[in-house]
Amino acid sequence: MINTNDTARILIEALPYIRRFTGKTIIVKVGGLPMTDPDRMRSLAKDILLLHSVGIRPVLVHGGGPQIDVEMARAGIDVKRVDGLRVTDADTLDIVRMVLVGKTNRDLVAAINALEPVAIGVAGEDGRLLEVEPIDQRLGYVGRVTKVRGALLHDFHDDGLIPIVSTVGADRLAQPYNVNADDAARAIAVAMGAEKLIYLTATPGLLADPNDPRSLIHRLTAADARRRISDESVTGGMIPKLTACAEAVEGGVGSAHMIDGRAEHAILVELFTDEGIGTMISTELQ
Repeated sequence: MINTNDTARILIEALPYIRRFTGKTIIVKVGGLPMTDPDRMRSLAKDILLLHSVGIRPVLVHGGGPQIDVEMARAGIDVKRVDGLRVTDADTLDIVRMVLVGKTNRDLVAAINALEPVAIGVAGEDGRLLEVEPIDQRLGYVGRVTKVRGALLHDFHDDGLIPIVSTVGADRLAQPYNVNADDAARAIAVAMGAEKLIYLTATPGLLADPNDPRSLIHRLTAADARRRISDESVTGGMIPKLTACAEAVEGGVGSAHMIDGRAEHAILVELFTDEGIGTMISTELQ
């Protein structure tokens, strides 16, 4: 149990970070457990609301891969992927929109608004917030973000609101596209000139040994990240996240973070303590 001295120490340690980040934009990409576990979703909502309450300007970006898989199975549609991306035909796109825009986004908005009515849900296709182009005809309606209306999200912040973005974009003809949430979060962070981009993952961060949680790499540069990708010392789902982190900081984002979304209040620990909890990528070691 934390005593009063511990509480005071924690608050004192957090104060300079709160001062540093007040007025700054922070993008948080969420997926997996927090969106399937009500307790984790409430905890996430509290963290995001706390950031907002101390003057930080958070944007929550989400996908919903596991939930989409469940609905596709119910509809009798096989999940197909090319280079790790979901093949999205017209029927699959309907399910993607239903899950991301109609269910997951609403659940996240409701979780925050149950605490304080400041969250607003917005789909990437709304007002062409996320303008996209098709990636590969083999993937169908899967898009790459080419333009972000960052000013629209800044306007929400100016009105005292927290934007919750579902990653369905649209092309110039208003055709919706499924968008990889990791890349959408990167594009939003760059467009908004964010101070930080945070990925909530199902791992402690980048591990030197994927089988040893104690091998967490706390800090590395974007150049280091690219070297690890090129020499294949990272594999699987860590590649797109590490790539997105490198591209974000190269695009002007202050730093990018991969942290364990399963840990209680992981965002607060990473932002407001000296030690942090995950892996931070920046242009140079800090």
